[in-house]
Amino acid sequence: MSTGVGGAQRDDLVPAQTSRLREIFDRNWYAWAMVLPTVVVLGVLVLFPLVQGVYQSFTNLNESNKASVICTKTLGGGETCKDNPRKSTFVGVQNYVDVLSGKKGSFWLQFTNTIVWTVACVFFHYTIGLGLAILLNRNFKGRSFYRVLLIVPWAVPAFVSAFAWKFLFNPKFGIINSTLESLGLSGVEWFNHRWTAMFAAIVTNVWLGVPFMMVAMLGGLQSISNDLYEAAAIDGASPWQRFWNITLPGLRPVSATVILLGTIWTFNMFPIIYFVTGGQPAGQTEILVTGAFRAFNEGIRNYSLAATYGVLILSMLVVYSAIYRRALRSQGEVF
Repeated sequence: MSTGVGGAQRDDLVPAQTSRLREIFDRNWYAWAMVLPTVVVLGVLVLFPLVQGVYQSFTNLNESNKASVICTKTLGGGETCKDNPRKSTFVGVQNYVDVLSGKKGSFWLQFTNTIVWTVACVFFHYTIGLGLAILLNRNFKGRSFYRVLLIVPWAVPAFVSAFAWKFLFNPKFGIINSTLESLGLSGVEWFNHRWTAMFAAIVTNVWLGVPFMMVAMLGGLQSISNDLYEAAAIDGASPWQRFWNITLPGLRPVSATVILLGTIWTFNMFPIIYFVTGGQPAGQTEILVTGAFRAFNEGIRNYSLAATYGVLILSMLVVYSAIYRRALRSQGEVF
């Protein structure tokens, strides 16, 4: 029981806070009612599988021990069932130890490929998208046509683009090798070497991802006042100085968002690697997300290993996002 003035004040705060919450709910009950179905759906489709996946990463669950009861058909058409002697069990952090030590899978090779893949793709997405946005932000004849034309890759499904680019890089029938040979150069066996195969995948993904960056940067450029450029030109600033001191600072909020989103999307970009390189040669171009897919679907399906990959991928992206946001806040950006 609270005593004294301080205790009385704390007791008075509880009804006041309860009354305040009730007032907020009464005033916005329809908003809560509208949001509730979305929250329920997200909980069922996202939260529950996430919790289940985290739990499975601490077990030895695979295709051979996932069923607690095994049923077989008899000659008479009936069925006999018995307990599975190989039930999955809790193994703690053993899966993480096996993955990080290289005992299972090829985590560090896939991790290196994922970093190279993500950094290269996001860099070219941003730089090429920014360059195209600056060009399209100017007034010239046919600007609307070029805007629509450059957005087309974004409208094409990723797997369709992947198959098209794989054909272009085909060593025997592809246009790229045919062009090299017409110039007197030797064709390249693109998918027989790790880095040439990775180059083919990066080119494909850059072609797919540039339109998004271009559209985002173009929107950011149109929000920058022309008065700033006119004032800088009157003061004698060169085009490079105007770009460095007006354009880039003006695009900083947009850039921060699209770089973060682009990094997360590219880190988990499954279709391009899977359909363009297929992990060739000998799994040397696999990234983490395709490694998780293969653990889940190939051979004796190792569900716990795939779940371990998923938790590690999620953990890395969460840490990256936290560091990224903290770095932006230290520079005065609110994100």
